[in-house]
Amino acid sequence: MSHPDLSVAHRIWQKLPQEPRRRFFAWATALVAPSISKTYPSRASGIIVAGELSRSSGLGEGARLMVQALRKLNIPCATWDIDTRRLEGDAVGAGAPLVIHVNAPMLPSVLLRMPRSLRNGRKVIGYWAWELPIIPKTWTYARRYVHEIWVPSRFTADAIAPLNVPVRVVEHPVGLAGQKPSQKDRAAFNLPDDALIVLVSFNLASSMVRKNPIDTIRAFREAFGIRPDRILLLKIGHTENYPDDMAAIQAAIGGAPNIRLDTAHYSSEDTLALMACADIILSLHKSEGFGLVVAEAMALGRCIVATDWSASAEFMDTSCGLPVAYSLSPARDPRGVLDMPQTSWANPDVQSAAQALREAADNPALRERLGNAAMKRVEDRLNGQSLLQAVQASGVQG
Repeated sequence: MSHPDLSVAHRIWQKLPQEPRRRFFAWATALVAPSISKTYPSRASGIIVAGELSRSSGLGEGARLMVQALRKLNIPCATWDIDTRRLEGDAVGAGAPLVIHVNAPMLPSVLLRMPRSLRNGRKVIGYWAWELPIIPKTWTYARRYVHEIWVPSRFTADAIAPLNVPVRVVEHPVGLAGQKPSQKDRAAFNLPDDALIVLVSFNLASSMVRKNPIDTIRAFREAFGIRPDRILLLKIGHTENYPDDMAAIQAAIGGAPNIRLDTAHYSSEDTLALMACADIILSLHKSEGFGLVVAEAMALGRCIVATDWSASAEFMDTSCGLPVAYSLSPARDPRGVLDMPQTSWANPDVQSAAQALREAADNPALRERLGNAAMKRVEDRLNGQSLLQAVQASGVQG
């Protein structure tokens, strides 16, 4: 039987603004989370990867990529899903390092749910990604719960450096993991064979303002108007939780017949197949902590048009894509998570984006050349070497 006082408290809690609730949660869980071991083995067999392994999120995808890459490197890897709370996968030795793919504010709560045997007597590594040049205060609470932090980009490493915890750049091993798309073709996604497809793929839980679909729609309409042989496909996740965002996107589309929405839930393989069906991948983000959509599309040999700022610019440039010019402005996010006007993010230039779209659309040879160069860039740079070096530095043996 539920206690009436608790029910009232819960209703009051739900009515509080989201950002104060988030800050209180991070602070409170950090107060009561169990301490990590001060010492740990200098050498171990294998590694444990924990995180959102069953979720369709950027952090979940990053964790899955790490697991796939570790196994290709012949390093024993066990997994612990924060939702199922089951330890699965390869057998690993006592004291194997634990890499937790959740961002800092959630880490203490994950440690509270984790079995003592899983967190004690081993090196604990937080794998964190952040999309702005500075981190919020809520990230500072978790620093005493990790021995080391791994990040997917230099951009994130610079933001996290003030925590005074050892930080190592471990890029997502997109080129090594070797993810394969399913066999689905354009017909399976109800896309015509005789049109040029521009794909934009993002998750509303990652902040609509940051992903910037409104300027994306403006750039596409500036480039192509309502040409029926040019189609913009907006693949959007978690729409059911953000009706106001969807209303704003629908208003920006304004009934344009060549702009489509796809809100279906796809497997990772089908998501890659959809990317492979597109001629151009467009990402007019205001900021990225890495840019998984850009990297995975590059691995498929797609032509990329993307904002030339933040982490994705570390591996995509004019030799393998079409960077979009930008200006900087204070980071303002109505949802609160990324509302940090004391720092900046990018405003992609709509005219620059429209010009890049027209250039790519009108030149199939250019798309092929840039796509091939993008595939080579991922093979050469996102090849798992930074992961292998980090694992070896942690004393892990295959």
